[in-house]
Amino acid sequence: MVKPTYEEREQRILDAAEKLFSHYGYDKTTVSDIAREAGISKGAIYLHYKSKDALFEGLLTRELEVYTKRWMERIHEDPKGGTIGGMYKSSLYALSKSPFMAAMFKKDTRVLGSYLRKPDNLFRQEQHKSTRFEFIQMMQAAGAMRGDMDAKVVAHIMNMLAYGLVGINEVMDEEDIPPIGDVIEGIAELMDRALTPKDGNGEKGKELLQKMVELGRLKHERAQQEKEQQAKEEKD
Repeated sequence: MVKPTYEEREQRILDAAEKLFSHYGYDKTTVSDIAREAGISKGAIYLHYKSKDALFEGLLTRELEVYTKRWMERIHEDPKGGTIGGMYKSSLYALSKSPFMAAMFKKDTRVLGSYLRKPDNLFRQEQHKSTRFEFIQMMQAAGAMRGDMDAKVVAHIMNMLAYGLVGINEVMDEEDIPPIGDVIEGIAELMDRALTPKDGNGEKGKELLQKMVELGRLKHERAQQEKEQQAKEEKD
């Protein structure tokens, strides 16, 4: 039997963690549970992650990267991907593919548990003005989106729609909910009809989104670096 590489073992650990954290939640999942699911020793996990928190954050980082990759691939493949409806449609399709990211998006207390209350959690570290609000302002300034509507209100409506998509099954019976693809396509069409001007610049929208994604990645990396530096200083 071929021994897995360091990278392969790390992905096996993260796959097991994603399955267990999504199903049982942060509080009810132990490092021993993850090791058992991954088919490795508990000690092997600590060669990759020094704690359950570090493992959880490693999983969050991986899933965020996968989500972003799926999102941007859809954007670039879609001729209308640069409109606000096209962008939103691609993001919702990408989000619907990952139960873990859906839980992160709505800060599901069942999945996140006590991690959310930790003073140095990544959610608290990365709190800042809504990037969606900022992006809408940029789209309006570029002429890729109607400028006669309040950007803050539009951002709030978009948040409501996204939260509703990932949480609607908690308040409605499954048989009463249309197929998710139909819902996403309907949301995108409504948004483009309401918000995209007839002469809207879709390519400019793609450029702006790529810039925002890169800024988000840099902020995430900076938050992680600051946390690592703080831990190092406390240890010294």
